[in-house]
Amino acid sequence: MRVVLGSDTDGMELKEHIKEVLIRAGHEVADKSEKPAADFVDSALAVAHDLKEHPDSLGIAFDQTGAGSFIAAVKVKGMVVAEISDERSAYMTREHNGAQMITLGNGIVGKELAENIVKEFLKADYAGGRHQIRLDMLNKMA
Repeated sequence: MRVVLGSDTDGMELKEHIKEVLIRAGHEVADKSEKPAADFVDSALAVAHDLKEHPDSLGIAFDQTGAGSFIAAVKVKGMVVAEISDERSAYMTREHNGAQMITLGNGIVGKELAENIVKEFLKADYAGGRHQIRLDMLNKMA
């Protein structure tokens, strides 16, 4: 799986940890923030725009709370993003909402929880079906 990562200064420590975990697990990692972005808006948009170009990839943006990156990424037309702080939501946002991107807060989740969140997000598959109706409705709004 190709996973796109991005971070501002506040999320950098967690991003680097997750990057190592993903590489050890054999995932291809596209790091949009080898050096931290000056602002979460820049890092979140870098991930979102990459995902628009590579629709089979999944993405994760990191900042202090996850909220800022979420707010920025959701502005990209057609991007389905969720701010996540637990494993079940990570799985369900992918399975039911078709989320291509999640955001994590370094000040909200620790390393072990972040690892579990990422694992659940990556293992889920979008179920489609009745859920696609909602996605279509959301996309008409954007």
